[in-house]
Amino acid sequence: MTYMLLVYLEECRMVGMGDAAPKGCDGLAERLMDSGNYVSGGILQPTLTATTLRVREGQRMITDGPFAETREQLAGFLLVEAEDLDVAMSIAAEHPVAQFGSIEIRPLREVPLLKPMTHDHSEGDSVAKA
Repeated sequence: MTYMLLVYLEECRMVGMGDAAPKGCDGLAERLMDSGNYVSGGILQPTLTATTLRVREGQRMITDGPFAETREQLAGFLLVEAEDLDVAMSIAAEHPVAQFGSIEIRPLREVPLLKPMTHDHSEGDSVAKA
C-alpha cells in the first residue's frame, strides 16, 4: 500500500537551515530507496511563497499564504510503499522531524482511472506507464 507521510514543523525551525535541511534527514531517503519503500519526496518552500485558491460559484478566489494559521506548517512529504500501517509508522519514526515536529501518515486511495507517472529522462517529460 502507498502511504503519504506529511511532515509538519514550526517553520521558524527551518529558517536559516538552507541546504542543511535535506542533509539532516540522516540518510532516510537513501535507506528507503535501498529497501524499495521510497516512491517520492520533497521539501516545501516557506509558507510566504504559498498561494491558496478556492473556486466559489464559478469565481476563483486567490489568497497569498497558507489556508490556515497553525503552530506547525506542512514542510514536506514522503510517499512510501509499506506493507501496512505499522511499517509506515516505523518509517515515519525514522524521520528526524518526528523528534520535534510531527509526521501525519495517510494511506492513498487507489484511483483506477489514473496511471502512475514515470519520468522519461531521455525526453525530459513525464509519461504514463503502460
